[in-house]
Parts: sequence; C-alpha cells; structure tokens
Amino acid sequence: MPMLNSESPVQLQTPLWYAVYTRSRTEKKLMDLLAAKGIEAYVPLRKVMHQWSDRKKLVEEPVIRSYCFVRVTNNDYFEVLNTPGAVRYVWFSGKPAVIPDRQIDVLKVITGSDLEMECLPDTFKPGIKVRVNAGPLQGLSGELVHISNKKKVIVRIDHLNQVITLTISPILIDMVKQ
Repeated sequence: MPMLNSESPVQLQTPLWYAVYTRSRTEKKLMDLLAAKGIEAYVPLRKVMHQWSDRKKLVEEPVIRSYCFVRVTNNDYFEVLNTPGAVRYVWFSGKPAVIPDRQIDVLKVITGSDLEMECLPDTFKPGIKVRVNAGPLQGLSGELVHISNKKKVIVRIDHLNQVITLTISPILIDMVKQ
C-alpha cells in the first residue's frame, strides 16, 4: 500500500460550495448550463415587479449580481470554468473561497420567503446579534443594524464582502445574549 504524504497528488472528492464570478446578466443561464452538465449550481433569486411603458411584469432576478454558487469536487472544478458565462472563481487568502454549506442553506431559506431583501457591499460595523423567533425564517441568525434610519437584519456572506439585508418585524426577532 503506498504511503501518503503532504505532497501526494491525492485529492479529496468531497463536494464543496464555491462562488463563481459570471459575465454580466448571465447568472441564471450559467446555472442552467451547469445543471445540464450534472453540476450542482445555485443562484439566489428574488421576484421583483418591473414596469415598462406598456406593461408590468413579475420577474426573477439574482439577489447577488454576477455570482453563481457551485458545489463541485476536484473533478468538476475546471469544467465550471469551461462553461460559457463563467469568468473565474472567487479567491480568498490565495485559494478558491469555500462557501460554508450553512450559508447556502440560509440563502435558500431567505430567497424562499417573500420578505423584502437587498444585497449590499459589507461596509457595516458589527450589529446586535439577533435570532428570528417565528415565521418562515425562524431560527435564522443575523445582526440588527440601522440603514437609512430603519432597523434591518443583515446576514453576512463569507468571503464575498456582501450582506443580505432583510426587513423583518421587530416582534419576530430576539436579541441573542453574548
């Protein structure tokens, strides 16, 4: 049996979530192309009413523009980059940034709700730790911050320097003791 050392080319085959930069307005198309290749991909979407001069229409648009999340093993890592619309992986500390499963799960829960949400650059000072105590987001942890004189709950996305802001009724949140 061969011995393995730190320089061994053996690679783990556990699928991990990564963030991929996409070409502008190609997030959903990339997700569909990757799914057709059998690669798990996820783009957080929200429904927004768009109004044109002649009509209104409810459309799905990405919550986080120019990003697609992929769950791949080392075997599919480069196949993602060979898909039209993919630009490059997001890197953090000299290697591709792994997005924790729990954050993808939180994004799926948030986008599955009908709450008002927005994605903003993470320029916020740490807020008061809170937990949602009822409703579709029950159990969700975040931070209470002030944005334009309104209290909002933010959820930080690791390695992307982005936050999702949520408008949640104050009666649905509890302060978390630190």
